[in-house]
Amino acid sequence: MRLRAARVQNYRSIRDTGLFDVERDKTILVGPNEAGKTAVLQALQQVNAPKGIKGFDALRDYPRALYNDITTGAVKEEDVAVATAIFELDDEERASLPADLRQVRYQFTRMMNNNPQHTLLDAPALPTFGTITKDLSRLAAHIDKRTAVAEGQLASTAQTDKIAALTGGWRDFYTLSSSRTKELRAWLKSAVTLIEDANEAEEARLDRLNEAVNKGVERDEALSYLNGRLPVFVLFSNYFRVRPLIHLSHLAQRLATNILDDTQYDYGNSCLLKLLGFTAQELSALGSVSEPAANHPDQLQRSRDQLDKRSYQLNAASVRLTKEIREVWQPSSTRPEADRLRVVADGQYLKVVVEDDLGVEVELDQRSEGFQWLVSFFVVFFAEAMDRHENAILLLDEPGMSLHALKQRDFRNTLSRLSEKNQTIYTTHSPFLVGPNELDLVRVVELNDRTEGTKVHTTITSTDPAALLPLQEALGYDLAQSLFATHRNLILEGLTDAWYVEAVAALLKEEGSVSLNDKIALITASSAGKVVYFATILTAHNLKVAALLDSDAAGENAASQDTLVHSLGAKSILRTKDYIEGVSKPEIEDLLRTTLSVIAREVLGIDVVDQAASRPQQPLVDMLGRADKTFSKYKLAKAFLRWSRDHNASDLTEGERTSWIKLIGNINAALK
Repeated sequence: MRLRAARVQNYRSIRDTGLFDVERDKTILVGPNEAGKTAVLQALQQVNAPKGIKGFDALRDYPRALYNDITTGAVKEEDVAVATAIFELDDEERASLPADLRQVRYQFTRMMNNNPQHTLLDAPALPTFGTITKDLSRLAAHIDKRTAVAEGQLASTAQTDKIAALTGGWRDFYTLSSSRTKELRAWLKSAVTLIEDANEAEEARLDRLNEAVNKGVERDEALSYLNGRLPVFVLFSNYFRVRPLIHLSHLAQRLATNILDDTQYDYGNSCLLKLLGFTAQELSALGSVSEPAANHPDQLQRSRDQLDKRSYQLNAASVRLTKEIREVWQPSSTRPEADRLRVVADGQYLKVVVEDDLGVEVELDQRSEGFQWLVSFFVVFFAEAMDRHENAILLLDEPGMSLHALKQRDFRNTLSRLSEKNQTIYTTHSPFLVGPNELDLVRVVELNDRTEGTKVHTTITSTDPAALLPLQEALGYDLAQSLFATHRNLILEGLTDAWYVEAVAALLKEEGSVSLNDKIALITASSAGKVVYFATILTAHNLKVAALLDSDAAGENAASQDTLVHSLGAKSILRTKDYIEGVSKPEIEDLLRTTLSVIAREVLGIDVVDQAASRPQQPLVDMLGRADKTFSKYKLAKAFLRWSRDHNASDLTEGERTSWIKLIGNINAALK
């Protein structure tokens, strides 16, 4: 199963984040210091934390300003929802459920008292008592009549009375849950032998009743099955470091006494021991084994076996860590950071060393900070997830912050490779860990009012400029790098225009109908009025430049400026009105008019499908804006990006495909 949405409530600085979407692979939380990003990850870990992780504690975790509600009993811990996760099912899970439950979503909530609650979303409603009362009464009456005839009585009400006793106090609207129908199901099971043979009507009635009362059982079985499939949530912080040299007896003593100050310091080390299958005390004892006398062969063999076991387990862990790290750390490099990672025991010391391509061994702390982070991450990950790591969700708190800015940009690809196997959510302040093509993966975390608490926005919006700073810096850096680095440049009015061009071009390329020249850089000017400035700067550097402008008032004004025409030439100024007929002042959204109107209805809840069809001359964005004052072009474009991941070019209308094939062909021609 995949996490699709989450919500955190009643946890430290968080009153209610609101329900926010989680991407299929990688989700990025950005926001200023003290906004509550780490708190979000810490709460989410408790949905299904690894064994040994401490659960919620109301004294420490309930919002401090509201804690009196707990102490006075006004609020009970068992009623306080904290971390809620909504999952979509995979094909295997759907196939394991009854047919009417295969399209459900699974919702799991961890309460403040650490008890779980779960339910199925989008599941059909359970039958109610009112839907079976008539069938139940008639079946009981049929059995009573047959019993009376068989026993020579005038009448019998035994089964009717039993049903009345079993369902006493039931109201018609009561659902047929498994707990409520337990005794009724037993009665129906016994009723099989009491029905008249070959009485098809009564047998059909019994089948209907069994089907109705077993729906609750099926629901409980489905919940139990899905609960067993729940991913483990592994939280990794920069504090959790594996130390290159561990004194085993000292570590064993600290862990045994649970010294509070050393908890975070030793967390990575204790995870390493867990991965190796030893306790610190066991390894320490093995390192203290004295050489037995030569005349005691049994003792010699036992001592040798103990040392060999330690050696083999350390070697197996070393091989596994090396394999995983090589997959994600500079996998294309001809000179990898580490040829081999080794965990070795030497007396009372456990050492983590890295062997380079020359065979030289050095301690882990002499390698780069990024490499140390990755080694520590995998140790904690494997130890916490153990055999469930393939079904784990990674929660990374500020990963790679010690890396150089450009190395962070490379490390972003490492995170993407990690997320291919394990769904990943990470927090960051760094613009280099947010790719310019990853804005739809970003969730903005902000804390503007302590009385309202931390909020998480699925859309790229915030009332605090500091929350959006990493995104602005990421876009600014990418723009600065791309302005003069690419010979062919297409200037677009805004970011959403670039999203549409990239997404549709990818669909058409996959189909094989047309391909946007991959040497063309898409430059966003943020508004039609700024297109002329970008065009002037780029053409001054002897670069090839074209511009795509909407045909609204702003686009018309920009297209008519002499400076732009002089810089680019008329053939390099592409207008949306040239690729669609009938729409007055069309914008780029009108080139996907039918598809976007459906997406707006299904995703944004704004229904203008009929209007878009009946008023072809009216721009789509204008209709959407009038239908809903909160309409956002960013939300619509983001929804289209998601739609494009699960659809192909054939899902566009023929008119849309024709318009875009022509547009992309003309872009290529203008920048050939």
